[in-house]
Amino acid sequence: MKAVIASCLLLFVTGVLSVEWKHSAILDSNFLVLWTPGETDVMFEIQVKTRGYVGLGFTRDDSSVGADMVIGWVDNNGQLHLQDRHVKNSSKDPQMDSSQDYCLLQGFENKTHTVLRFSRPYDTCDPRDLKITNDTMQVVWQYHVEEPVSAAGVLPDHDAIRGSRPLYLVQRDTQPRPNSRNQEAEMQLQTWDVLNQQVRLPKGQDTLLWCRVLRMPNIDHKHHVVQYEPVIQPGSHEYLHHMTLYECRGDHVQLESAAKTSGSVCYEHNQPNQPSFQCNTIAAIWSLGSEGFNYPPEAGYALHPHGPRYYMLETHYVNPQMDAFISDSSGLRLHYTDRLRTHDAGILSVGIDPNWRHLIPPGQPEVVSEGHCISDCTGQTIPNSGINIFAVIMHTHQLGRKVRLRQIRSGEELPPIASDTNYDPSYQEYRKLQKPVRVYPGDHLVAECTYSSKSRQTITLGGLARREETCLVTALYYPRMDLSMCYSLPSLQTVLQSLGIQELEEGSSPLKIQEPKKLAGMTLEERLMTYDWGTSFQSFQEATRGGTNKPLCWTSNGALPGTNKLEVHYPRILRPYEEVNMPCSKKPLRNKLSMILSEDEDIGAPVDPDSDETNAVERGQLVRSKVSRSSGGPTGGSSSIRSVPVTLILTILTGLIIGGAFR
Repeated sequence: MKAVIASCLLLFVTGVLSVEWKHSAILDSNFLVLWTPGETDVMFEIQVKTRGYVGLGFTRDDSSVGADMVIGWVDNNGQLHLQDRHVKNSSKDPQMDSSQDYCLLQGFENKTHTVLRFSRPYDTCDPRDLKITNDTMQVVWQYHVEEPVSAAGVLPDHDAIRGSRPLYLVQRDTQPRPNSRNQEAEMQLQTWDVLNQQVRLPKGQDTLLWCRVLRMPNIDHKHHVVQYEPVIQPGSHEYLHHMTLYECRGDHVQLESAAKTSGSVCYEHNQPNQPSFQCNTIAAIWSLGSEGFNYPPEAGYALHPHGPRYYMLETHYVNPQMDAFISDSSGLRLHYTDRLRTHDAGILSVGIDPNWRHLIPPGQPEVVSEGHCISDCTGQTIPNSGINIFAVIMHTHQLGRKVRLRQIRSGEELPPIASDTNYDPSYQEYRKLQKPVRVYPGDHLVAECTYSSKSRQTITLGGLARREETCLVTALYYPRMDLSMCYSLPSLQTVLQSLGIQELEEGSSPLKIQEPKKLAGMTLEERLMTYDWGTSFQSFQEATRGGTNKPLCWTSNGALPGTNKLEVHYPRILRPYEEVNMPCSKKPLRNKLSMILSEDEDIGAPVDPDSDETNAVERGQLVRSKVSRSSGGPTGGSSSIRSVPVTLILTILTGLIIGGAFR
C-alpha cells in the first residue's frame, strides 16, 4: 500500500504542474474531458458546469451496465472527494469499489464549475475496473446540481444528467491545441474546400453514392496538405456515412467537362458515353464519427502542379427513414502549405472488394471475413527500404464488431498493425499508431473483420448500400508508393463450395445449380436465401478460409500487371502470432472493510459522516484534500489551476503512511 501512495505522490507532484493535454472531447454542452496517455497511467481532467458531484467512467458497450466510474465533488467545507466506483445495474447508482485505484491530483470549485484532475493505471488489476486499451472505449459520464450530503457518498436520488459516447483513449489523432506557435503556422496555411452542391437525396432510397469531379487550386510549386476536416452542412450529419477524395487521371478535356458539373450518381455502368478517366488513388478520407486528420510533422500529402490536377469527391449518403426533400452541400476542407515536410505521405486501403461474393450468414454472434493484400502486390510496389504506417481508419457498415490489420512476413505473423476488439460502426475515427509500423516488399496484409449478424434473419451480402457490408482498413504511410487499393475477393469456386454447390448450369439465367443432384434446378439466389446456416455455419467458415481469393491490386494506372488473373490461397503461417497477456498480481486486501466488501461485493449502508479524515481514507471510500474555492474559471488546453499546496498534501499523506493508516 505504501507503494501505491508513493506512486500517487509522484503523480501528484507532476500533476500540479502545467499540463499540455494531448486529447480532449466535449461530452455534452456542460462537460469537457481532457486526457494525456502516459507509459503506465492516463491522466484526466474533467471540467463540468455544476457545483454538485461529477462522474466519469468507461465500459465496453453503449450502456452503463458494468461501467467503471470515478465520482468526485467539493463539499461545503471546501474539501475534495474522489471515489472509485462501479455500476452493476443501469437502474442503480455507482457502487463503491473495495479497491480505490484512482490518484487524485488536483481539483477546485468556482461559481459555476467543478474541476477534477486525476490519474489511473491502464490496468489496475482490480476486477471492478476496466482495462484501458487501444480498443474503442464507451465513455460514460454523469453529473448533478447537488453534491452528496456526507463523505459516505450517497448520491442524490433523481435528476442526474447522464450520457455516453465512443472514444479512443490511447491511439487517437492529436488535435493541436491553440498556442502562439501553431496559431502563427495556421495563418500561413491555405485552404481548399472540396464541397458538394445541393445534392438531392432521392425519394424511396436509403443509400446514395454521389461523385463530383473538382479541379485542384492553381499552384506553381509543390505544397503539402497537413490537415483536413469535414465540412458538414447543418442538419446533414445524420445522412453522411463517409466521404472519400480520389486523384483522377485520364482525358483532360473530359475531366474539365466533368468539373463544370455538380456531379452524378457514382458507378452507373448503364450510362452511355462513360468518361475515359480513372479515379482510384485515395487522397483523403472521412468516415462517420471522425473529426478529421492532422498529419505528423514529418509527412504531408503532396499537391503538385505536375501531378494530378483533378480530384473526385465520393460521398456516401444514408437515409434510413426515407426523409423527403433532403439536399446537402457538405464536403472536406484541406489545409495546405508550401513549407514542405520531409516525406510525401500516401494512403493504402486494404480489405474486401465490395461485392456479393462477400457473404455474412444470418443469426451468428461472430462471422469472420478477411481481405488480403497479397505479397505479389506489395513485392512489386513497396520500396526495398519499406514504408512506415503511422495511422489507420477502420470501416465496416452496421454489423462490424472487431477489426484487425494483420501483417505476415516469410511465414511469421507479426503483432497486428492495428486492432479493435470493441469496434463501434458509429465511431470511425482515425487512430495514430504509438510508433510507426514498417511494412516491407513481400509482406502479406490481412484486413480481418468480425461481424455480429444476430439481428439479421437473412444473409447479408457485401456491397456499398447501408444494409450490405464491407471490410476495409485504410492506412496512412510514408514514403508514398504507387499502390492505393489492395483488395481481395473470394473466388467464385470458393463461394460455391462454401454453399455446398459443386457445379452451375452453363449459360443459365438466372444461375441454376447442376450438381449435386439434390440441388439441381435450384437457383443460386434460392440457395443463398434457404441455406441452413444453423447447422452448416462452421463448414462455411472453413470453406471460405480454405478456398482461394482473387487479388485486386490497383495503382494510379489501374490494375497492377500480372495480378488480375491470379487466384491465391490463404498465406501459410509457420509461426502464428500469440498475444502475451502479463498476469496481474492480486493485490492484498487493504483492511477489514475491504475484506467485507470483497465478500459482500457492495457497500450496503453509508458510513458515519462524522468520521475523521484518516478513518475515511482507511475505509477505501474516500480520497479528499483541503482546497480553496477558486473564483477563476475552468481551463482548456494547457491547464494550470489553483490547487492544494504540494507541501500540505505531502505532509498529510506522509503522516498517514507513518501512522499506519494504509497498512
